[in-house]
Amino acid sequence: MLIINLITQEWKKNFRAKGYYNNLAVNLLLGFFGLYMAVILLFVGFSLDEFLENADNSLNPMELFNGGLLYILLFGLVLRFMVQQLNTIDLPSYQILPIKRSSLINFLLLKPLINPLNYFLLLIVVPFTIQSVVRYYDVSVGLRFVLSFIFLVWFNSLSAAFLKRRFGSGWFSIILIIGVIAGVFALEYFNLFSLFYLSKDIFNFIILQPMGLCFPLIAVVIVFLINKWFFSKNYYPEGFNKKMKSERIYSANFSFLDRFGIVGEIISMEIKLILRHKRTKSMMYVSTVFLFYGLLFYTKDIYANNIGLLFFIAMFMTGLLMYMYGQWMLSWDSGHFDSLMTKNIPIKTYLKANYYLLLTFNILCFVLTTPYFYFGSKIIFMHIVAFIFNVGVNIYLLLFLATYNTKRIDLTQTSALNYQGTTFKNFLIVIPLMIFPMGLVYLISYFVSMTLAMWTLTIIGLSGIVLRKPLLKICVLQFNNRKYKMAEGFREVGS
Repeated sequence: MLIINLITQEWKKNFRAKGYYNNLAVNLLLGFFGLYMAVILLFVGFSLDEFLENADNSLNPMELFNGGLLYILLFGLVLRFMVQQLNTIDLPSYQILPIKRSSLINFLLLKPLINPLNYFLLLIVVPFTIQSVVRYYDVSVGLRFVLSFIFLVWFNSLSAAFLKRRFGSGWFSIILIIGVIAGVFALEYFNLFSLFYLSKDIFNFIILQPMGLCFPLIAVVIVFLINKWFFSKNYYPEGFNKKMKSERIYSANFSFLDRFGIVGEIISMEIKLILRHKRTKSMMYVSTVFLFYGLLFYTKDIYANNIGLLFFIAMFMTGLLMYMYGQWMLSWDSGHFDSLMTKNIPIKTYLKANYYLLLTFNILCFVLTTPYFYFGSKIIFMHIVAFIFNVGVNIYLLLFLATYNTKRIDLTQTSALNYQGTTFKNFLIVIPLMIFPMGLVYLISYFVSMTLAMWTLTIIGLSGIVLRKPLLKICVLQFNNRKYKMAEGFREVGS
């Protein structure tokens, strides 16, 4: 009963937060996306039986499905380790109440298991069970099939939470995970060892034997007890002191920026903010992955004549870091925005520092994407024009439009499945930044030529570079008009 009360309090806290209603448009959009994914998964579930029937003549669909369960288990564990947020609770407010420590720990461990997202794949499993498993065997086997899948979800969720709490989610952990995945693929590729038949035998036994479900259930209980043991050793914050002392704390000093005065100091502060916090570091990790985005389009002949789309990709990759950092550029400072506004720092200087930081991001992404020049002169031309347009136009648009984002961001949270600070404005900002120039390129290249389209955007970009001072002045005026609304929004915790 106590755990139910704690879950109810967490539920009410989410709905009572002002930020929930401010982000209602985003929540509705995510809800529609969830319904869309649910329909797709149901379609896959009802089609899976026919697909597996035709895949192999020697094994029935359930045996083929069981053969892939260890791969699903491994992939799910890796995915959860990467993106699953650790459950937290305001511990001090409960420690002074007559609540047992074990109850709070049980709440922290069991709360993720009731998340509906954990059971989305049941939209595939249940239709497949009804159509195939029950047809080949009987209802009791179908029931054990579904229950075994649920136990695997619980095992994965608890295991990922323990591994993340115990080993963290830094570069070493990510490299280790990538090494494990590469090892499994290498064993499969060179035909040294396959998990398929091992997985098939294990899960056939679990599902077909009446007592087989005891084994995944015991595995869930064991990993649950391991998590409880870990919490018993680290229940109080002081328990982490030894671990914290052993960790390398990032304390680099970008002294070369001091020569640029206050602007250099602000840039140094922003770089340290990026490198010290989970949310911003996660943003950098994701950005490195998206740098390979061009391989999906530049290598396909079907997109060779779609000039608008190719320019969109070029613009996205050459300004990737700028887009991902810039739209929340002011929100990153939301935790100390009031303090920042009381300092003897002119707004012009503060925005100029952010301008040079975004410019640096553009230059860095442009250099990192130069290997795409291998795909020919058209791609070279597009990347150069996209870089100039980002520097001459989109930087100022981000400086101007970032003032409309008034949502506080907790930098200690990871970016994976974290929509804090995201509103419908973040979706609308894509229109002037990327959709408009893409449409302009498409129209000019369609009615005249690609060359004229590229030169048109080049001239627009160069004009923005030449008019840097008056454009920055407009951004300063916009900031001054919006700073009190931003400060009010940034003070709202949980927005």
